Amino acid sequence: METTIKIFRRSIHTFLQHYNYFTTAAVLALPFSVSILLSSTLLPHSLTVHSRLRSLFDAAGFPPQSEFFSVLSLKLSQTITFSILVLPFTLSFLLIAKASVIQSLNTHQKPPPSIAGIFNSILQTQIWNTLVMVSANATCFWVLFIAFNCLENLRIPSLFFTVAGGIVYSIIIANTLIICNLALILSGMELNGGVISILKACVMIRGRTSIALSIALPINMALAGIEALFQFRVVKAYSDSGMNKPTSSMVLEGLFISYLYSILIIIDAISGCVFFRSCKVAYNENIVDQEAGTVEEDERGDFALGKC
Repeated sequence: METTIKIFRRSIHTFLQHYNYFTTAAVLALPFSVSILLSSTLLPHSLTVHSRLRSLFDAAGFPPQSEFFSVLSLKLSQTITFSILVLPFTLSFLLIAKASVIQSLNTHQKPPPSIAGIFNSILQTQIWNTLVMVSANATCFWVLFIAFNCLENLRIPSLFFTVAGGIVYSIIIANTLIICNLALILSGMELNGGVISILKACVMIRGRTSIALSIALPINMALAGIEALFQFRVVKAYSDSGMNKPTSSMVLEGLFISYLYSILIIIDAISGCVFFRSCKVAYNENIVDQEAGTVEEDERGDFALGKC
């Protein structure tokens, strides 16, 4: 099984080796990157969703004075707002860009499948991934609600419950995200979209969760850094200027930052394909070892039966 450093090195080497092709794929993902960066400026529109979530939490019995649930409802309202705004670009430009990356790295099939076939497979998986993420968040809220009602009578400090709840929520969501990302790559590589890809990804990622998390963490930190750079260089400059329309330099700088965001998305897709290959090799070796062990046990049983 390859380590995280080797996977990153292979991903960067693959990106630089086919730089012209992957930069074209980054251009395909550019509208999605622009929508992501611009959606972060629409924070006031998420306040309505935040007030509805706070009312729902209060009706469910969550503590209104808890800082954990206040921050959780705020972040969840922002995520819901951003997801709704970006959903059309996710199901079109982002999936087309990832389909082009998967097609270029899908070398075990001759001839390689078409982008349309890969797109249909990952589109089905993306829809199921959305349902899985909604289910994971609902499960987390249900578990936190049960835990709060159980621990409230024990008079455990709220700080302990806040820290523990945040850790549990982060672990569940992080594992769900890496499984969904692997399922998306798997469906494109094997042209088998839907819930089957998610179930197979759960099997393939066993024992490799730490590697998947260590791959996703630096890429997501880099994406967050680019979002902060866009806020500082474009959004803040536009708000401080007091102009009704952004200048051409602001637009060009915003497009350049969006292009950097697209490059990271393509590198993330490449690293996902490299990680899938590593998991596939380990998965096949495990199956071969199990079959060899079964044959050996059958031979021993036949030998013992013949001796008897």
